[in-house]
Formats: sequence, structure tokens, C-alpha cells
Amino acid sequence: MDKKYDNSNRGVLFRNEERRNDRSPEYTGTLNIMGKEYRLSAWIKESKAGKKFFSLSVAAPSAPKKEEKPAEPLETTMMDDLDDLPFN
Repeated sequence: MDKKYDNSNRGVLFRNEERRNDRSPEYTGTLNIMGKEYRLSAWIKESKAGKKFFSLSVAAPSAPKKEEKPAEPLETTMMDDLDDLPFN
């Protein structure tokens, strides 16, 4: 009996083990809103009153990288150019 879990309108955060600096999020994860996945980042902050809270950032998923087209072949070569010189 394999039950499929519905992740619609839910999210998850994990501790960021690869944090590079103080500006990097302390937690990262994903958030599903109406069937679309978003990246979720969180930082632990402290208010002026001393209460801790999460500061959140939501971002659209990164667009897949476009494949680079190979360079177009040159239509003429150097030798072809030499043939066009008037003093041949």
C-alpha cells in the first residue's frame, strides 16, 4: 500500500550545513504554493525586545541553464580572403 503524500501548500526547512558566511541563510528548503515549488531561506534574528524570530526569504526556482550554441563556422577562411586580393 503506497500512499502518495500531497505536498501542496506545504514547505520544509533544513539547517544549512554548507553556510559560507554570516549572510548565508541558516536554514534552507522548499515551499510549494498552489503546485509551484519555491526556494525558502531563513535566518534566526533577535528583536530589540530580545525575542528570537525567523526572517524568511522566498525565491522562484532557478531557471534551467540554457545550452550554449556552438560557434557558427566561419564562412570564409584566410585563404579565401587572399584569393580576392587585386594583385594576385
